[in-house]
Amino acid sequence: MKLPRLWPMRAEGEGHSGSLTRRMIVVSALWIMLLLSGGGVALDRVLTSAITNNFDAQLDYVLTALIASAEIGPDGEVFFNRPPADQRFLEPASGVYWQISGKGYEPFPSRSLWDRRLAVRGNHQDFDVHTYDSKEFPDETLRVVEREAVLPGSKVRWRFQVAQSRDGLDDQISVIRRTMVKSFGILGIGLIILAVLQALYGLWPLRRVRRAIASIRSGEKSRIEERFPREIEPLTEELNALLAHNETQAEEARRHAGNLAHALKTPLTVITNAATAKAPDLADTVCREATTMRRQVDHHLARARAIGRRSSAQAKAELWPSLEAVERAVSRLYENVTIDLAGDKKAAVRVERQDLDEMLGNLIENAAKYGGGRVFVTVHNTPECVEVEVEDDGAGIPEAERISIFDRGARLDTGKPGTGLGLAIVRDVAQIYGGSIQLEESEDLGGLLARLKLPLCS
Repeated sequence: MKLPRLWPMRAEGEGHSGSLTRRMIVVSALWIMLLLSGGGVALDRVLTSAITNNFDAQLDYVLTALIASAEIGPDGEVFFNRPPADQRFLEPASGVYWQISGKGYEPFPSRSLWDRRLAVRGNHQDFDVHTYDSKEFPDETLRVVEREAVLPGSKVRWRFQVAQSRDGLDDQISVIRRTMVKSFGILGIGLIILAVLQALYGLWPLRRVRRAIASIRSGEKSRIEERFPREIEPLTEELNALLAHNETQAEEARRHAGNLAHALKTPLTVITNAATAKAPDLADTVCREATTMRRQVDHHLARARAIGRRSSAQAKAELWPSLEAVERAVSRLYENVTIDLAGDKKAAVRVERQDLDEMLGNLIENAAKYGGGRVFVTVHNTPECVEVEVEDDGAGIPEAERISIFDRGARLDTGKPGTGLGLAIVRDVAQIYGGSIQLEESEDLGGLLARLKLPLCS
């Protein structure tokens, strides 16, 4: 039987693991055949033994009747006071025989033996019933039941034997076996067909998933929208999540390229205009705009690195060592600024250390640059995330402008050096890792409070 393929043929030379449907059917068929074979052998032994025992019981009944009706005559020989009732004992070569033998006496056979005699095998040392098969007659196999007995009035150990052809017994066993083979064969075929149907029907949702993916690849659909069994549903959900993740990354890449192009266009235009006009401050203009472009490139490279690293499930950074490193660096740049650190020293976030330094460095540097001389950093470890509060005693930012300040290049104080990218970098990198940043008013210092939330590393 040719099985339908669940997946397309692979190209020649590619590795493959075979058909899942074929595997399930082959395993099921082998297991069914193994069970039916073992069960058939066991049942054959039970039925054969039962039929044989019944056959032997009938012979033993006749043997007991012979012994019960046997007596010793005046000449010392055995005779029956009641002849056996089975007429087959009187018909020559009827297939049913009896014989009585005694040491020193001629065997006393049934008429059915005619001129043949049953073989007497050695003397038994007991009076138990013995049963065996005998091939002493070339044309038929006998089933023999024999027993020794001492009759009243005689000291001779007489051996009583009853024999019957095995043809009838073997015919019964053959009929039983043929019936079993046919029955088990039909049962096996039925079970294998059931296994095939079960495999095809059970794996049918996977073929539907394949068609849905093909529709997505051809552009007909953007998601797997069909309903599937509960065992397949997690797979389709993960596929949809993967598609959404890829779309998000593609959109981020497009936006990233557009932002970089837009950020570089203005400095390049300024340099081009200055060069065309042969401005006397061309060198200063080039240096200033080149610095701006370098900051833009650094920003976008930092964002690209964060996007590339966020898929790592092992990302982990301890917050306190990063804060101390940033505090030392900023204190050297702004010697008149006091930076105080407080909070949970064991907090850890699911962020790469380099990106964490980038975010904390921008926040603390902005607080030191635009504050009045005091910066207070507090770390709170909550069940959902880690919060880092950076406060300063500066003029702060009006509430109406706390959203627009995150735009790239936005600056409220143009009198101090900078490109206005610090908060934008912090927001972008934090969002990449699933975090966020909010700007509020500091209740203690009166200036700006930047609340950075980062995912907790368990």
